[in-house]
Parts: sequence; C-alpha cells; structure tokens
Amino acid sequence: MRAEAIGIIGGTGWLGAGLARAMLDRGLITGDRLVLSNRSGSHPLAERGAQLLADNQVLVDISDIVILSVRPEQFTALNIDASGKLVISLMAGVTSQAIGAATGASTVIRAMPNAAIEIRQSFTPWHCANELAATEIQCIQRLLECVGTASRVSTEDAIDYLSALSGTGPAFAALLMTALTRQAVKAGISEDIARQAAKGVVVSASQLLARHDPQAMINSLVAYKGVTAAALQSLIDAGFEDQMGRALQAGAAVARGGM
Repeated sequence: MRAEAIGIIGGTGWLGAGLARAMLDRGLITGDRLVLSNRSGSHPLAERGAQLLADNQVLVDISDIVILSVRPEQFTALNIDASGKLVISLMAGVTSQAIGAATGASTVIRAMPNAAIEIRQSFTPWHCANELAATEIQCIQRLLECVGTASRVSTEDAIDYLSALSGTGPAFAALLMTALTRQAVKAGISEDIARQAAKGVVVSASQLLARHDPQAMINSLVAYKGVTAAALQSLIDAGFEDQMGRALQAGAAVARGGM
C-alpha cells in the first residue's frame, strides 16, 4: 500500500481531505505519494507533503489508485482516462458501469462513507463486481478503515440502499434530536433545558447501544410497563418502523435513479 501513489479528485473537500488526513495519520501513505486535485494551489495538506494539482488527468496519470470524491453531478465533467487504474468512487448514485465506461478504469470500487469521517467513526460499505485478490481486499479495507469501519457488500444495489441508511451519517439522529427538542419546548420546557435533554438521549445515552443488544433493550423496557414503555409503545403503534422503511426506500430510490 505504501509503495502506491494515491490520487484524490476532490481531495481538498471535506470528505476527500478527511480521508487524506486519516491515511497520513495512520501511516498508510506518505505525503510524497499522495496527490490531491485543487484549483487554488494551496491547502494545509500541502504542508504535510501532499502534491496539489489543478489538472485531474495529470493526477490520474501519476496515481496507482484514483479516488473520486466529487458530487455526482460533477462526474460527467471530469473527462478523465483512468485506463488500467483502480478507481474508488465515493459518489452516491453513479453506477460502477457508468464509471467504468466514462473513465476506462480496469477495476471500480463503490464505497459510501458518511459525515462521521470527520471523527473517524464512519461505517463504509463497499462493493466491487470484479474478482479481487486477497491483497487487494486487504488494501481497500485498510484504506477505508482509516476513517472507521468498513465491510464489503455483495451487490451494488446494497450500496444504493446503504447510501440512504449509513450514508446519511448523523442525519436521522439530528432529526430525532431536533424533534425531541421542539416537542419539549412546546410542552413548556425552556429551550436550553430541552436541548440538553435531547442531547442526553441522542448523543449520550445512545452510547449504551455499543454494549447492549438494541432489541433486548427495547423488550426489557416495554416489559417494565413504565414511562419509557408508554412512549415506545406509542411510536410502535404509530408505525415508526414502517415509516423508517419508507424513508430509507425514498433515499435509496434517489441513489438508484442517479447517473
């Protein structure tokens, strides 16, 4: 891995730069083997030895692995020839077939990290239709695990679905925290106390799930028939799980209907 040059198109954006910093911090690559596309010609990563280039094709030419960290709508304008290269796409909704056809890449990996890359707690599913050697799988895993955990999934459709699940990062948690805060304010709780209480639920107490089975926790709380049970049962009766299913399918439909 360290012997290979890695180029990141979009490498100074929040996602690309987060991955670049993690690779450097973990010693997965040295600065002189890291190439980032950047139009301004300046970025803090340059101080760590990374090379900044304005020309995406030059970046591709000198890289062994090319990471695409751009918005899906920007992909068609890239116009790069990555023939014979391993390309890792972090874009939602752009299929492996479309990436291969447009770039000539020999191997295309689709991966979907999320905003938790910032704190290196992202779960990143990835897919490749090609047969991969054990060393290639290890290389991809190590790269993606720089920013959290990663797992290979068997189908590209799974990547599209997970774009709406894990790919949303803190979005669902943020929505829950906002809803709890607003409802508490409507009930007469001061906004600062409401926000603290909601944060205690979503950010603090939810950390228990790292050590407990969630369904077992729900079952035990419902069986207790107390305050928590009443609140949970109300959500269950209102079709909370079905509503979450519809939300995920709506997001997945956008991903599947991409490029």
